[in-house]
Amino acid sequence: MSAAAMIIAMAVEGAFGWPNTLYRRIGHPVTWIGALIDRLERRWNRPDLDDDTRRRRGAVTVALTVAAAVLPALAISALLPGGVLGMVLTGLLAAPLVATRSLRDHVAWVAAPLAAGDLPGARRAVSMIVGRDPAQLDDAGLARAALESLAENASDGVVAPVFWGVVFGLPGIAGYKAINTLDSMIGHRNDRHLHFGRVAARLDDVANLIPARLTGFLFCAVSGRPLHAVAVMRRDARAHRSPNAGWPEAAMAGALGVRLSGPRSYCDRVSEEPWLNAGAPDPDARDLNRGLSLYLRAMGMLAAGLALLAFAA
Repeated sequence: MSAAAMIIAMAVEGAFGWPNTLYRRIGHPVTWIGALIDRLERRWNRPDLDDDTRRRRGAVTVALTVAAAVLPALAISALLPGGVLGMVLTGLLAAPLVATRSLRDHVAWVAAPLAAGDLPGARRAVSMIVGRDPAQLDDAGLARAALESLAENASDGVVAPVFWGVVFGLPGIAGYKAINTLDSMIGHRNDRHLHFGRVAARLDDVANLIPARLTGFLFCAVSGRPLHAVAVMRRDARAHRSPNAGWPEAAMAGALGVRLSGPRSYCDRVSEEPWLNAGAPDPDARDLNRGLSLYLRAMGMLAAGLALLAFAA
């Protein structure tokens, strides 16, 4: 039933997304989680505190945020009817927590101006999905940034929430989104968050351990050269600074025959990252569209796998 509910969630979000009118009125479940994290972080992560105190307060922030997401989901799940109706309602409630359409749209908004030679437009669009300085990015840099975001967020935004939704139902997908939002907001290696966000970052690493690798293998499986893509992924994934993001990104690089990652400029620093699929050419706008096609095929294979799982159950 959980696998079937996740198919419904992917289909509903893929077809409708989260309407802008609804977002303007009530926000989005992830923004609700983010508001709680921001409030706790501002109150408890004071620079005058010692490192151990900040770590403890960060751990309490994680516990409270995850509980705030999971407990209502548990209560709602207990009230849902059984059978097909309960499955459908679970899928509808889970849909906002799956980013099938929103991820595709955000990357497509980069691809269109990049293909038209509109670098300012592509830079504005890419600034919505990556943290690096878009003013420093040329055509290849913009395509790399968008493809890396597509690969990583296919795992964080679709595969991982669906995975935990299958394992633990509505509480699983809600809990995962809380963990992932915590990591994106406080799990940073900077002076402010290094200690306060340590538990959040470690928990996110654990939560994405299986989904990141599954995403990578999905990309490889739907590529035109799966054996080559798997070889690149297995060789280069561990070179990435993240224990998880390297798997879908290296798989994307191998599947498309381009190089990704490499040195990148942020507002206050330059990060010297190793290349994934070094020696391959830089991507361009055409490769970005190929990456979107690869993503859609991979999500189709994920849905097919869920259907088989639901049928077998």
